[in-house]
Order: sequence, then structure tokens, then C-alpha cells
Amino acid sequence: MPKCFHVLLNLQHKPTYFVFFRLNFSTPFSTNAISICRSVGLKSITRIEYSTRYILTFKNNQLPTEIVISKIVHLLHDKMTQCRYYVPLKSFDLDVRSDPIFEVDVMGCGRTALEKVNKELGLAFDDWDLDYYTNLFTNQIKRNPTSVECFDLAQSNSEHSRHWFFKGKLNIDGKMEHNEESLFSMIMDTQNSSNPNNIIKFNDNSSGIVGHSVRVLTPETPGEVSRMKTEHDRTQHIIFTAETHNFPTGVAPFPGATTGTGGRIRDVHATGRGAHVLAGTAGYSFGNLQIPGYKQPWEEDVAYPSNFASPLEIAVEASNGASDYGNKFGEPVLTGFARSFGQVLSDGERREYVKPIMFSGGLGMLNGEHILKQSPEKGMEVVKIGGPVYRIGLGGGAASSVEVQGDNKAELDYGAVQRGDAEMEQKLNRIIRACIEMKNKNPICSIHDQGAGGNGNVLKEIVEPLGAVIKPDRFQLGDPTLSLLEVWGAEYQESDAVLVRPDDSSVLKKLSHRERCPVNFVGTVTGTGRIDEKGDCPMLTDEINDEKLPYDLDLECVLGKMPRKEFNLKTVKPVLKTITLPDSVTISEALNRVLRLPTVASKRYLTNKVDRSVTGLIAQQQCVGPLHTPLADVAVTASSYFDKVGSATAIGEQPIKGLIDPAIGARMSVNEALTNLMFARITDLKDVKCSGNWMWPAKLPGEGVNLYIACQAMCQVMKELGIAVDGGKDSLSMAARVGGETIKAPGTLVISVYVPCIDITATVTPDCKLPGGRGCLLYVKLNKDLYRLGGTALAQCYKQIGVTAPDLDNPQELVSVFNIVQSLLKDKLITAGHDISDGGFITCLLEMMFSGNCGTQVNLPLTTSESDLSVLFNEEPGVILECSSDNCEEVINRFSTANITCYNIGYSTQDKHITVKMNDREVINEEMTILRDIWEETSFQLERYQTNPGCVETEQEGLKHRKSPPYKLTFDPVCLTPNIENKPRVAVLREEGSNGDREMAAAFHSVGFEVWDVNMQDLIDQVVTLDRFQGLAFVGGFSYADVCGSAKGWAATAKFNSYIKEEFTRFYNRPDTFSLGVCNGCQLMALLGWVGAADNSDLSQGLLLDHNTSERYESRYVTVKIQDNNSVMLKDMEGTMFGMWVSHGEGKMCFKTPELHQQILSKNLAPVRYIDDDGQNTQIYPFNPNGSPDAIAAVCSENGRHLAIMPHPERCFLSWQCPWMPSVMKEKLVFTPWIRMFQNAYDWCLKLNL
Repeated sequence: MPKCFHVLLNLQHKPTYFVFFRLNFSTPFSTNAISICRSVGLKSITRIEYSTRYILTFKNNQLPTEIVISKIVHLLHDKMTQCRYYVPLKSFDLDVRSDPIFEVDVMGCGRTALEKVNKELGLAFDDWDLDYYTNLFTNQIKRNPTSVECFDLAQSNSEHSRHWFFKGKLNIDGKMEHNEESLFSMIMDTQNSSNPNNIIKFNDNSSGIVGHSVRVLTPETPGEVSRMKTEHDRTQHIIFTAETHNFPTGVAPFPGATTGTGGRIRDVHATGRGAHVLAGTAGYSFGNLQIPGYKQPWEEDVAYPSNFASPLEIAVEASNGASDYGNKFGEPVLTGFARSFGQVLSDGERREYVKPIMFSGGLGMLNGEHILKQSPEKGMEVVKIGGPVYRIGLGGGAASSVEVQGDNKAELDYGAVQRGDAEMEQKLNRIIRACIEMKNKNPICSIHDQGAGGNGNVLKEIVEPLGAVIKPDRFQLGDPTLSLLEVWGAEYQESDAVLVRPDDSSVLKKLSHRERCPVNFVGTVTGTGRIDEKGDCPMLTDEINDEKLPYDLDLECVLGKMPRKEFNLKTVKPVLKTITLPDSVTISEALNRVLRLPTVASKRYLTNKVDRSVTGLIAQQQCVGPLHTPLADVAVTASSYFDKVGSATAIGEQPIKGLIDPAIGARMSVNEALTNLMFARITDLKDVKCSGNWMWPAKLPGEGVNLYIACQAMCQVMKELGIAVDGGKDSLSMAARVGGETIKAPGTLVISVYVPCIDITATVTPDCKLPGGRGCLLYVKLNKDLYRLGGTALAQCYKQIGVTAPDLDNPQELVSVFNIVQSLLKDKLITAGHDISDGGFITCLLEMMFSGNCGTQVNLPLTTSESDLSVLFNEEPGVILECSSDNCEEVINRFSTANITCYNIGYSTQDKHITVKMNDREVINEEMTILRDIWEETSFQLERYQTNPGCVETEQEGLKHRKSPPYKLTFDPVCLTPNIENKPRVAVLREEGSNGDREMAAAFHSVGFEVWDVNMQDLIDQVVTLDRFQGLAFVGGFSYADVCGSAKGWAATAKFNSYIKEEFTRFYNRPDTFSLGVCNGCQLMALLGWVGAADNSDLSQGLLLDHNTSERYESRYVTVKIQDNNSVMLKDMEGTMFGMWVSHGEGKMCFKTPELHQQILSKNLAPVRYIDDDGQNTQIYPFNPNGSPDAIAAVCSENGRHLAIMPHPERCFLSWQCPWMPSVMKEKLVFTPWIRMFQNAYDWCLKLNL
């Protein structure tokens, strides 16, 4: 019998409570721990879980009531996956039967029966649904539905899944708009004004556009041990998708955001017949933060619902969840937004993001031969790939479609939240990647990700219209108590459905074994046009038996064309009031508020905890300038390590202006997206495609009409601009019940633009680069004489909205500005640029100085009667550019020739002082660092909720003293590789959960190595030995999710699997070998004793990589210095000082004894150190991102052949991979100094092999 073992201490009669994972729920921790056990040869262990014991102490020893205790315990655990136990568990045995399936007596009770099950199961049927399904079963199918069928219909045909509103008939104020035209058809019509470069639009998991022909690094024989090769002229199209996970994030921010990210990742890789995941974007909209001790003047004391997380919790935990998932999966996040809003409007109505927005977008690449999914054919196998079935995410599609969140029972809301397992998703993705790298032999005929509606949706969709037999007993269950309804409808994560031909089933089984990812053959395509659930199903009752199937519906009844819903909408005019600011308001006071508004303020709290470098294909992420300031306008990715083409994406959203006029909000969202995008060099404006994501309380009074107006305006302005929508999602229940009040979120449209980028090195960032009079600043202003303040950050900071908002009055002006900036990028005539958006002109100007770490002298030559506040804080469309003094006249002429207003307003300075004048009248005179500290303050306040407060204070205080890093090259970084026949071989070794293998392979391949893809399962299966390799690279990532500590699962396999131990020992002892361990690989090498050994004779461990002092994951671009050393890979690099990416949570070097620590230093075995802005080794955070003693970033073996390093040289060996470097270096370098590491290893091998 399975046992649970606990160690009990003397509790001295204090109240003690055990929080343990539910017995019916096998956790991701257990999945990874069991995988470790199997890798080391422990085959009999089936489950490992951990519990937490809380000992509660109360003042004066007075025990509270059980009700109070229950409330306390409730706060200490996740009630979906955990529960409270009063005594320690002794067994995993569980004597529970699953809930029975039942008939819904529609034939006998009519609509009343459906109303009852609607309430019991939280199906979110509205009156139209109830009438339609009553008629369907009583008059057409003529039988009672089962509970499984009712649940399935609710998910498959929910607003969330079917988009009834966007496809429906809208009756506005008694008038049917445009007869039969729907919002969806209106959106599709934008395609007629844009270049026809879509390869996919509106009909797959992602949309796609024509990409590039590039050289790619790919395995010769995907899915097995393989040599990596360069393939020329590979067509890599660009795909994009975006969705939101608002309801789950509002209920449970961390898991809601993790699974939102995971679902969107699957949308990317499930495009066509499978696609490559490239990079993500993220956005968050939440209410007023109400940070204790940091309350802002615009925040009011109002109530929040108990069943929703607070805005502060959402801001921190939602972003933590999304970041954690992407970090573990290995997807970088490159751009995004954060908006905070809560206000009682002029008419007394409260508008706030009580129900938040959690937005996730993603870029991918699609091979040219995999664009179209193949149609199902009779006899094809229906296969589920990914994690087992859990009772989570139950009814998420319906729950997300509830008109006002809070109208469901709290337990139903919580039950609809999913839980994520990023490591399982990564294993799933590796199977997909292996399949698509087989090119024409790809076994996947069709693929769909599992999302809303669970198996019920994804399996029906993938076999439509032919139908299939599905066998419930073939699903892998993570919970033995699941009912058939739950198996069919649960939205458990990390799962895809694919169709394969029977002859290819062995390919999937082989991949399943190699990547340790479950593959279950659950059905067969039949051609009957219906879904039949058959097989050994213990979940059936006497009432529902094999003769009366639990699910037996024609696909046409569920997925077929249904009557369009009609929506009767009425216009509700907003009550607007002119902005009236107190006469006493000064520019300084206004800046003090606006720069603290979360929408405007620094997003450092978001960027430094999320990986922005993994894959090595990142040319532009969020942070810019010498201090890595989070201000980039556009994200840029490469399509290949060997070419300089790729893709660019940017985001726009302006919902507060939409409270004045939804048409303005829509147009300004488009404007913001394009003014962000314009700083990347793209193919053509008309090649730009957009994802439109609508978050709106559309079914509440007035809001449906507002959505219609916004959609109409968006479509019209896109036609005038020549761009088009090719995909998107909607979430139309953006309201929450607070007591008896309905709180609507501002109607929000998020525009994500994406387009091919023809030169990833030409991107211009906001940081000023020419201080000291070497350059000039140019103010390019659309709407020349307008300075409207409605819906601006300034208005919000004074609890107002206004009457007249900035608008894109002349779209052709934007077209001209966009094209001129593109010409300036092509001719290299501008050095910096930034768009004017939230916070207005002055914020844009200051942010360029903040990121450039410089001051400015500006004089606005404007003739206007508007107030100083209007001139400085207006958010009219425009940009500020920096160019050299020599090019200033040429740049101005290009704008003036097109009749675009362009002012020469001044220049940046080295003295870090801000002086702003208006027609020679001084209006701002302040130190840049003081203003930057204000701008950073809100972010640092949030950091205190996710980071060691001491580290936060150190970084915050040190920021004002920062200067540019002291980069220094001691050699010319070039890549010279002789073309020889017998190249030295290096194995790039990965473990379950590793995610840095391809960039490592690219670095070694670039200098001439023969690189091989090898994973630990290959070694365990003895299909390959390390004898054939001269080099061994242990890559970064999260092996086994680091569940037992970083790299400990990987190390356990190497130490306790006798065959693997012998392989590793033999390789280590060979005198002709070298090894490199990066990040997770560095942690592994320390555990194995390959570096920092306590005793070199037996390689006993003497070094441990512990948790960062900051107590969180750190994503930074730090400066390191190469010390005197004997490392093979660092030969002749001494004195080099340059930037290198770090991305880890456990990077602090801890030595077993002080003597070992000193020995490492005295023998020059710590060859890489973190340094500060003066070039000195440092312990100061964040220069030293993890707190390692003596600034140690790497350790090597005494013989110099084995190097373990926490930073990532393989992610920045090419100059375009670096987020910043001095301009003179940027102009000169193709490779960074880190290419020399790999070159040295190659040269060493060649020398030995002579």
C-alpha cells in the first residue's frame, strides 16, 4: 500500500494544520519527481508529494473560533489542488467514486429541465440558448440529452468559443445595422485595403504572413540522436496569435496567468501542421493598486469583491505566473503593456478593471510545407499528446462567458481555473518540433491545441466533419475519481490533439519515449459524421449504459451552422465634463503624479523577472540603453542565427480615451501600435497585419453600441492606413459584481501588429545616444495645433476624463510619418526615437533621457494659447527623434516636404539636468535623476512584493549614481574557422526541462564544430555513448522543473544510474575532452564535482549554486570581466569587459568550506567575475545578480578543460543579440568577444588532433 511519511515534532499543544495536495490530484511536482526516480532506476515509486505544516501562534494564547481558523487556512493554500488535513496522511489510497452521468429530462419537463442543469453545472446558457436546445432535443433529436452532452454544448457553443456577438445581428436603437453585416465581416473586409501577404487568416490557431527564405540549423535525423546541419533557403513564414485569460486571472492570478500563457503557446505550435514557438508578449490591466503606504491621490477607498484578487495581487502575481511559465518553457517575453484604472465618472458610475485583463501574444515560425492542415480521413488515428486529465479548468469556456463575473457560485468560478505545468508543455513542444523538422515526412496530418471546452471541443473540431469513435478508457488520468463529464469537459493544460495515419503511429510512440511525454491513441476517424464515446467506461451508471451512450451527437448539431443570434442594443450617451484643474497645479506637481501612474511609470518590476534572451533569436526586447531601462517600443526577432531578417511586433491600447468616444479609443490604439512599430525596419506598411483583441462588457446597457462604434472606427482607419486584421479574440464579460453594484471595466481594444523585418540590426531605440551637442532632438507632431487632454494620464491623475480626447484626425499624416521614418532607418539618419503616448510629450522626452542616462536642453518654439500643462501633457499622435547635428537639416526637410510638422527642439546633454523652455520661457528645471527616481518609484514599490526588500533598496538607491558600463576588448572578435573534413564533435546534452540547446548548438556550429543533439534518454537507452565526442555542453533551462533543487534531478541520474555514471566518468577522465556548463548546466557540473570539487580525487561536491539573494528569478544583461585563468575556452581573453545575459533563480556560488573558496581564488579558477560601472568586482546588486561571493560568475577545473558559468555566452555571441553596447562597437562588431570562447575550444581540439 502506498505510504506517506512525515516527521512530527513536539507541537506543545499549539494549533497545527497540514496542507496537502488533494489525494486525487497528482501534482507537477510529483510528475517531475517520479521522472527523476525512473531515470535513476527506481521504477516502483509511483507518486511523491510534499505537505506543509502550519503551526499557528496567537497573542495571549487565546484561540480564535473554528470559523476564523478556517479563513486563515483558506489563505494559506490553493483550494483547487490542496486541502486541509487535521492529521498527517499515511496513504495515497482513495476510496471515492466519480460523479455519475445523468439524463436531463427535457422530453418530460421541457425548458425547466435545462434551466435546472444550467444552474447546477454553471453552463451560462442565456434565454436564446435555453429555447434553442429545448427545441433541438424535443423536436429534432427527440430524446433527452445526457449531462455530458449538455456540458459539451455549453462549452462548444459558448460566447467564448463561438463569438456570437461578433457574428450576430445587431439591432441598434431599433435599427438593424447594415442588414446582414456582422462585426466579423466588417473586420474581414479590412483585408481588401492591405497587401495580400497572409498565408493564414481567421481559420487556424494563429494567423500568418509570408516570411523569409533563410539558413536554419536543424537535425539531420529529427527525433533521434542527430548531427545538426545548416539547411539553406528554408522558407520560414511568420505567425502570430493573441488571447486573454481574464476571468481565471481575476479569480487566481498566478495559475490563471500561467495557463493563459500556456494556452497561447499551444496556439502557436498548433498552427498548420505544427509550428515553431518563438517569443511572447504580455499585458495586464488592473484596478487602482492601493499599495499600503503608497496611496496615490487618484485612488479612492472603494470595495472589491471577495471572490476576485485585489488589483495589487493581480499586478504582482499574474505577471509572476506568466513569467514563471515562459521562463520554464523557454519562451522569451519581449514587449507588452500594463494599465491601471479605477475612477468614479461624472455620472457617478464607477469604472474599474475589477475584472482584470491578462493578455498574452506570441510570435512563431511556420515551415513553408506545413501551412495547411490535412483534412481528416477515415481510419486516421485520433491522438492526444501531453499531460494527463485533471479536474481543473472545468467549464472555463462557459464561465468566461458569464455576463457579469460574480453571478456564478464561487466554487464554480474557482473550478473553472486551470493549473499549468510548463515542463510538460515543453516536452509536448519538443515532440511537435521534432515532427515539423521531419519536413515532408511530418507524421502530423492535423493538430489542434486543447483549450476552452477541453476534449469535447478539440476532438470534435479535429475530426469535423467525418466524426470519430472516442474511447474514454484510453485517456491517461491524473485523477482516478474523474467522471466522464469531467474527462470530456475539463480544460486541463499542456495537451494537443493530432491526427496521424496508422503507419505513422510508431513515430509518435518513439518520440514519446525519447521526450518522456505521454502520447495516447484515443480514437479513430469513422466517417459517420458523429462523435461516439465507446469502450470500457467505469464512469457509467445504470441509467446511462453502453446501449445509451453518454455522448452521441451528430457534429452538425454541435459545430454546424446555427442561427445567428440577435442582440437588441441601445445607445447610452456618456455624461462628460470639461477638465478643470486647480489653478495651483504646477508642472512639477503634475509630473510627480503622472510619472507615478502605473500606466506611465517604469515597468522594471515586469521585465527583470522574465527571460528575454532564451532561444538566442532576440534582436530587440523591452530594455534599452546603458542601464537597461524598460522602454523599448517594438520587439524584433531573427528568423535564423545566420541571417539578419526576421519579424517585428508592437502593441497599442488606449481604452481611457474610449470612455469619451469609443471610436477615438480604437483609432488611437491603432495609432499607438504603428508609432511603436515604425522604429523597426520593415518590408512595407501595407504588409502589416494585426490581431484585434476585444475586452468589453458588451452585453450591458450602452456597451454593445460602444463596441460597434469602436469596431467600425478601427476598420475604417485601417483601410485608410492600408493595414488589416487577420485574427483576434474577444472577451465580452468584462464586468464584476461588487455587492449590489456592477463594475464595468473600460471597453478595451488591444491591437498587436506584426510584419516581416528586413534588417534586424537597423532598429532604433528611445535612449539618446548623442549627448553633449553632438545631436539634435526633433519633435514630429501630427494634429499641429491641437493639444487635447481628454482621456490622458494627466486627466486620470486628477480623477477626471474630460470631453475632448486626442485623436488620429488625419490617418494619411501617420502614413507619411511612418514611411519617412522607414527611409531614415534605411539611410541610418536617426539614432533614437520614441512615440508620444500615455503621459504625453513631456513623458516621451523624459523617457529618452532616463534611458540614455543623460540630460537635455529643450526649447519648444510653439505659438499657441494653450496652457503649459496642455502643451506638455497632451497625448496627440507624434514622435520625438534624435539625429546627429550633421543630419538634422536633411531629416527636417524630409518631413517638411511631406507637409509634416517637425520642430528642432534642442539636444541631449551629459550633465543629467533637464531644462525645458517654451519660447525661451523656462518651465522645467530639474535633475534628471530626481525625475527618474519618481518614474521608477511605483515599480520599486511593486518589486517589494516579489523581491528581497534589501535588494530593492540597493538597486533603487544605486540607480541615481549609475553610468555606462566600461566595456573593453582585448582582441578583435572575429570568427575564423578552417574548412576541414574531420571536424571535432561536440554533444549538446539536454535533460527533461532543458531549454537552451539550440542557441548553444548555433554557437558551436558557427566556429566549425560538428554539433550533435543528444538527450539523457538517449544515453540511458544506450543508443549513443560519449566516446565519440570531444566536447560536451550541458545547456540551460529547468531540468525536472528544479523540483528538488536546481539540476539535482539531472545530477541524480548522472550519479545514481550506474551506466550514466560510468559514461560521465570516462568522458571526464579522457585528456582530449572539454566541457561547458551554462546556467542549469553550471549547476549540474557543480553537483557532479566537475568544478569546485571538495576532493579532486573522487570529484566530491564542494560547490552549490544556491538561491539568488534577491529571492527571485533574475533576467539581466550584466557586465563581466575575464580574469587571469587557465581555462581552455577563455584563453587570451584576460581583461575583456563586456555584457552577458543572465537568466536564473539559483546562481549564488556557495562553497563547502572557506578553504575551498580561497583555493578557487588563489588558483585562478574563478575566471569570470561580475563587475560594476567602474570595472571592479562587486557584490552590489544588481551588478552581481545573485550575491555570489567575490563576484564569481564562473568556475573552471584545475586542468582548465571544464568550465561552468552562470551567465549565457551562447545567447550573445552575435552583436545583434546584445541589448546594448557603445555605438562605436555596435558599428564595428559582427561577433562579440564571446565567440572567442567557442573558437578557443575549436582550436584546442584541432591542436590535440594533429
